[in-house]
Formats: sequence, structure tokens, C-alpha cells
Amino acid sequence: MAWIIGFYGIQIILLIILIIGSWFVWDTRFKTKHGQQVPKGFERTNEVSIDPSTGKKLVVYYNPETGERYYKEEK
Repeated sequence: MAWIIGFYGIQIILLIILIIGSWFVWDTRFKTKHGQQVPKGFERTNEVSIDPSTGKKLVVYYNPETGERYYKEEK
């Protein structure tokens, strides 16, 4: 009986660690892709989108060297 409680206890602990870890990875990945200051090497595109979660207007910038996209919040 004790090994069953230990088995499920370890799984629950691992699940909690996975959830917390993924939250931090998602948070840092998302925050580096948009803001007010456009990094060097990025060119403005004609693409504009509205963030559905905040309703903010985002202008897309593109770095031709790396292929990376950057979203600048527009007032």
C-alpha cells in the first residue's frame, strides 16, 4: 500500500515541476518577442496584427539575417 502512495506521489511531484518549468520557459520566450524598442538589424514589414489577449496593435519587424520576427506594440 505504501508503494502505491509513493508511486503516485512521485508522479504528482514530477507533474508539478513540469508545469512550473514550462510556465517559466513560455514566459521568457514570449516576452523576448515583443516590446517598445526594436533591436538592431530588424526591418519594418507591412504586417500588422491585433493581439487577441490584450487587444494591442502589433507591428511586425523582420531580421533578414536570422529570419527572426519581432512584434512592436504600437500606440
